[in-house]
Amino acid sequence: MNILETDRLILCHLSVHDEQFILELLNNPSWLQFIGDRNVRTLDDARAYILNGPMDSYQKFGFGLYLINLKHENHVSIGICGLIKRDVLEDIDLGFALLPEYARKGYGFEAASAVLNYAKTILGLKRIVAITSMDNHRSQNLLKKLGFTFEKLIKFANDNKELMLFANFKDDPC
Repeated sequence: MNILETDRLILCHLSVHDEQFILELLNNPSWLQFIGDRNVRTLDDARAYILNGPMDSYQKFGFGLYLINLKHENHVSIGICGLIKRDVLEDIDLGFALLPEYARKGYGFEAASAVLNYAKTILGLKRIVAITSMDNHRSQNLLKKLGFTFEKLIKFANDNKELMLFANFKDDPC
């Protein structure tokens, strides 16, 4: 199901049929370095990740991570982008990841801009956050370009790694 379209991209719900792509993306060195190992090693693991993550989120919250496909190049899958409701964060979190061969071409900005517009205009969200590791300068720069500002460093329980929390759509004082 197509959720969002931009000039170059189509964002749609992930399905278990996207298992090969998810297996590749989640085992990419950039994903492992900046997002972390999700222990997805087989197609069965990838299907479970999709079912228990994005597909579960669509049912519970009406949003989740979406598959990013190129619109004009046989709909090749290049990454994921969407909204995540994490138990450990008060606000909805913007997440994104691209295969390295599609990075630095404006696709991340294009997909994230569409998701943020959807979050604000359709879902009515007033505030969105994003987290990134301190060494992920590309994601930090993208978040700043999207209008996010750094708020604070946070740590999740059972993880000593400090993460940077960015926020967008601050509450209007009026």
